[in-house]
Amino acid sequence: MTNRRKIEGCLFGTALGDALGAKTEFLRYDAILEKYGEHGIQDLEDDPALVTDDTQMMIAVANALIEAPRPYQLETLEPILRKHFVAWRNDPKNNRAPGLTCLGSSDRLMLGDDWTKATNIGSKGCGANMRVQPVGLLPYDDKTRAGIAQFQAGMTHGHPTALASADITAWVIHELLENASIADLVERCQYYAQSQRQTYRENWLGDLHKRDMMSLDGAEFIERGWDEVIDILKKVESAVKHPNCKEDPCLATGKGWIAEEAFATALYCFLLYPDEPMKAIRRGANSGGDSDSIACIAGAFAGAYHGIEAWNRDWLDRIEYHDELQSLSDAISELNYA
Repeated sequence: MTNRRKIEGCLFGTALGDALGAKTEFLRYDAILEKYGEHGIQDLEDDPALVTDDTQMMIAVANALIEAPRPYQLETLEPILRKHFVAWRNDPKNNRAPGLTCLGSSDRLMLGDDWTKATNIGSKGCGANMRVQPVGLLPYDDKTRAGIAQFQAGMTHGHPTALASADITAWVIHELLENASIADLVERCQYYAQSQRQTYRENWLGDLHKRDMMSLDGAEFIERGWDEVIDILKKVESAVKHPNCKEDPCLATGKGWIAEEAFATALYCFLLYPDEPMKAIRRGANSGGDSDSIACIAGAFAGAYHGIEAWNRDWLDRIEYHDELQSLSDAISELNYA
């Protein structure tokens, strides 16, 4: 299978999971089962099937990466990413219960604040990694992808765990794009996280760490983030060893409102059904936490691994932003083949 099909699978999988999970996002797990039956929500209900701010912001990141000159650098990517975040902030369709951190930071970016001042240094919300998928699809080395993943997170969510969570989410997407083994994926995630613990990417983050009163330097700052990722990966490891396909996945790895839990619970949902992508996003949507973010990241993982053929054709035809997602898939594919 070509990367072009897998890039499509990842971007569309994000949107499909987002749209399915949007219907259950603020419901308790028992309330989901009461409303939709013992198996929970199974199908997209509307035409078009509307996405949330998760997909909208992913599209913003993708457009910025396509528009920015290469090789990517902080100085040239920052104003373009700022432009697209501000455009999202002002879009009339930005009425899907967007996160307060994304809204507030985008407001400050719109006023012209330096991005290290515009960001919420105390927030590690899942807005940092619900939108990072296009970074994971870039055909570059781990160092470049890590820097961009952390930077795009840091534009709004300045907490070190937000940066690390975005980084590892993009890393997993790229691994799956390149046909990584599923059997030892959690183990390799742990190795990657350990290897990054004290790597502060100053060329992308500048002096962001100086805004944090708990850190003496960049290495100490980012180490706190990676340590939280390492801790949550231990929960994923335990959950995968003793899987339970019937209970709320949030019980094992967290509700997903914060970045490391969104990553972990999405990864767990994917690993519950590594060869059944539709079940993976349904599992994410049928959760008692931030179900749209969990399902959209699980959809990104499954789509990057299986390609566009993973998804129900009727769902693809009905998903909001279908044409834009197709165009973005084509443009990112051209980056990969360039």
